[in-house]
Amino acid sequence: MRILYFSQGYSPHDERFLTALAQSEHEVFFLRLDPEKPVSLPEGIKEVILPGVKQALAKGRVYEITRQLSSLLKALNPELVHAGPLHGPAYLAARTSFKPLVSMSWGSDLLKDSDSSWLMHWRTAYVLAKTTLLLADCEAVAQKAVSYGFKRDAIRIFPWGVDLEHFTPGEAGSLRRKLKWAKKRVFLSSRKMEPLYGVDVIVKAFISIAPRRPDARLLLMGKGSQEEMLRRMIDEAGLSDRVHFGGYIGLSELPDVYRSADVYISASRCDGSSVSLMEALACGKPALVSNIAGNLEWIQPGIQGWTFKDGDADDLAREMAAICETGVDAEFGARARALAAARADWRKNFQVLLDAYDQAARSV
Repeated sequence: MRILYFSQGYSPHDERFLTALAQSEHEVFFLRLDPEKPVSLPEGIKEVILPGVKQALAKGRVYEITRQLSSLLKALNPELVHAGPLHGPAYLAARTSFKPLVSMSWGSDLLKDSDSSWLMHWRTAYVLAKTTLLLADCEAVAQKAVSYGFKRDAIRIFPWGVDLEHFTPGEAGSLRRKLKWAKKRVFLSSRKMEPLYGVDVIVKAFISIAPRRPDARLLLMGKGSQEEMLRRMIDEAGLSDRVHFGGYIGLSELPDVYRSADVYISASRCDGSSVSLMEALACGKPALVSNIAGNLEWIQPGIQGWTFKDGDADDLAREMAAICETGVDAEFGARARALAAARADWRKNFQVLLDAYDQAARSV
């Protein structure tokens, strides 16, 4: 099957999907809204480009892009278009009325952005009305689509998953040894330092427990617009020796980082099935997560981890203090890994995507 895979850019998630698709029987073409930076694509994936698409979209020239995309589709003659997130690539693909259109939600596009304005609400409804089949990474996303009148039997749910051979439990990571935190209680956040992911909530909670829990330590990996503010908060609290800002980390280093922590924390305000959460679980790390719908589909309090009230730094602090007090039973880690093995295996979950392509193609 000739497939056009249309995305916002070339994120690690796109790379993973395209790498797997390159090994399938399909002929795959790749189109992105932001083609300015050259990328190294998996062998067999062919990139196609719409000149000036990013600038045109920024200037509101949606009709111009739609005409270009329609011309490209006519020349390329794909048998299926896979497009997402919903309000960018999927919206533009929907405007061409191409069928079959497999739209892929990236979680926050439906769970958060669709309610941000009347325009985004309208775009969501428009895309779903033109979509042949919707890919969702969790039940919360599926339910949101159904609330727009989308047919439940035209939704396929699969967590994007992780490589269970790469993300595995193991001995304490080298980062922990390097920091000389062997006998400390180490919490890890690996989300972007942006308001959506609530890293500021984690820092506030850590500052709160630090005076009475001298054994507590915090790993903050990643970067973002809030990094300077977070560093200032830590410095003003006099805790710079107990918090490590690790910056961006490559795929090869990630398992070591997870193994350097006792507990993974996510204070995300909106999420589908979080890939970083699945990575932590696969490494045998229990998770302390905000009680949003996407997280609750994974974490059962007292089984694979714990939950706290979304956005509530005081509630998070209470949970962190309790973990410091009692420690982490090894059974939490075993149950975390078992959950990842059952539900987060990328190799198994990817087959759902291939089956969805077949279903969409047959339905037209």
